[in-house]
Amino acid sequence: MKFIDTHCHVHFEAYKSDMYDVVERSVEAGVAMITVGTQTTTSENAIKLAEQYPNIWASVGLHPNHLHAQCFYDADELPPEKQETGQIKTRSESFDASFYEKLVQHPKVVAVGECGLDYYRIPDGASKDDVIADQKKSVAEQLSFASKFDKPVIIHCRDAHEDQITLLKHEIDRGGLSRRGVIHSFTGTAEDAESYKKLGFYLGLNGILSFSKELQDVIRNVPLSQLLLETDSPYLSPHPYRGKRNEPICVKQIADIVAELHDISVDEVARVTTKNAENLFNILLI
Repeated sequence: MKFIDTHCHVHFEAYKSDMYDVVERSVEAGVAMITVGTQTTTSENAIKLAEQYPNIWASVGLHPNHLHAQCFYDADELPPEKQETGQIKTRSESFDASFYEKLVQHPKVVAVGECGLDYYRIPDGASKDDVIADQKKSVAEQLSFASKFDKPVIIHCRDAHEDQITLLKHEIDRGGLSRRGVIHSFTGTAEDAESYKKLGFYLGLNGILSFSKELQDVIRNVPLSQLLLETDSPYLSPHPYRGKRNEPICVKQIADIVAELHDISVDEVARVTTKNAENLFNILLI
């Protein structure tokens, strides 16, 4: 079986001391990966890692949480008893098309993102209306950018599906996003899943699927042809490993859950989701 973790961050600081060990474990287990940029530096570093392996690719883009500097704990990342550790810090950036234009044309770059809307995370002391306006502007710029360079988009969306769908539809209606994209870390409703399906978007599933019964109920009724596997490593380790550092090799556990929910074999999940990824990102696992 061949798997592809379509969304990880193995070039992040969490792997500073053993990044290559983590990568080798995954590669040897038959797991390819797309390591995802979230701002200027991590986008550059994603490419540097992808250049070194045939079955690793990169994406470049600006995450909505990097539009405003902030510091927070993530309830989805850690169980309640561990939320006083694992603090996440971000710095403020704006989307610089001229900078990303140099990166997106690299042969190992297969997508723009992760970008999108996150209404769950509003920095302390900031105006929610201003933050939302900044996010909408940034994601619109990146959707247009992806259209210009004929790349799919990797969308981060949290508590903002209605607005996210509107922005995607607007770009598509004007003739953009011919390659469409994926809704990373999907946690929406059945109605949201159907709306994204109508737009031609895949849904990315990770460790949240292992502990969210609500999400499991939704995914039971989503066709395998719309699904991609991911880990979001080093975040979102599947149950029972929440709070521990995640790795791309754990994408196999997500495949196990999808197989159980759809009452099919893991082989079939691997075959279809890998083909989905190859089609979306225009890649071929070797």
